[in-house]
Amino acid sequence: MRAIYYKAFRGPVSIETVPDPTPSPDGVVIRVKATGLCRSDWHGWMGHDADISLPHVPGHELAGVIESVGAGVEQWRTGDRVTLPFVCGCGSCPQCASGNHQVCDHQFQPGFTHWGSFAEYVAVQYADINLVRLPESVDFITAASLGCRFATSFRAVVDQGRIARDQWLAVHGCGGVGLSAIMIGRALGARVIAVDIDNSRLALAHDIGAAVCINANSSHDVAAEIRELSSGGAHLSIDALGNPVTCFNSIAGLRKRGRHVQVGLLAPEERDAPIPTGLVVANELEILGSHGMQAHRYPRMLEMMAAGVLQPERLIGRTIGLDEAPEALVTMDRFAGVGVTVIDAFEETMRSA
Repeated sequence: MRAIYYKAFRGPVSIETVPDPTPSPDGVVIRVKATGLCRSDWHGWMGHDADISLPHVPGHELAGVIESVGAGVEQWRTGDRVTLPFVCGCGSCPQCASGNHQVCDHQFQPGFTHWGSFAEYVAVQYADINLVRLPESVDFITAASLGCRFATSFRAVVDQGRIARDQWLAVHGCGGVGLSAIMIGRALGARVIAVDIDNSRLALAHDIGAAVCINANSSHDVAAEIRELSSGGAHLSIDALGNPVTCFNSIAGLRKRGRHVQVGLLAPEERDAPIPTGLVVANELEILGSHGMQAHRYPRMLEMMAAGVLQPERLIGRTIGLDEAPEALVTMDRFAGVGVTVIDAFEETMRSA
């Protein structure tokens, strides 16, 4: 099969022909129909993820059709249309037993712990626990955009953030995660403040439901502006970028007993970023993380999509072919473009511009 491949962190990324995968007894092989290009893939290529062994095939947001099935799989057959979370639980550890597959002790992560979906095929373990059946109404490109950014945002806003109607939600960073959080928060009745440094992204944030947009480059004090606009601060604030400044501002812009959810990954040299601990204590703030979403939580999200309340397809910025993906991957730190990029063509000939 053809796959995106690299042998060294920060090294050349190429398209190579590698052996087709075979299913493990508890797994399946999926013919990839679409796979999202995510900043987490860039972090992996940079060497920021300790789970990656070289050489490596990245890619963790995927949708496709089951090509082959392991002997121990009970719920799935060849030809089934599926997607899956980017964190797959084993189903038997204490975390999975409590329903928290997203922090499984023995997790399988395509594109990180194992070869991923920037390829014609991908092998997935723990299939009965983690695969999600795709309704015919959801196309593969939209489904691929769910696996990391949209699903992670759904859990961050709904389960971790516990947003309620008419509460203020501040979202720092309007990339794929941030735009998803804005759409989800607005669908649940929140009043959303979007923060970014790019006016085109803020324009899209406004189009999908942000009540207020702040360009951080032109704001004297982002946190103070949020507190003023929301009459005391956000009830829930999300750092969707992963940067010391956005993390600090997210916490500093909260009202008393507000909730900060960290979704964006910080680079290794920034992971011990300073936070306003005085405010955390004095205002009884909550500091939470959010790491993906369990397969068993997908039905509510899919129901909201079926009802038209959530429209993640509006967040698709562009689709590209596999041949274009190496350059797109290594330049993700430039934050070019608006919306989510999805690979949906795996044939050898690069599509025309």
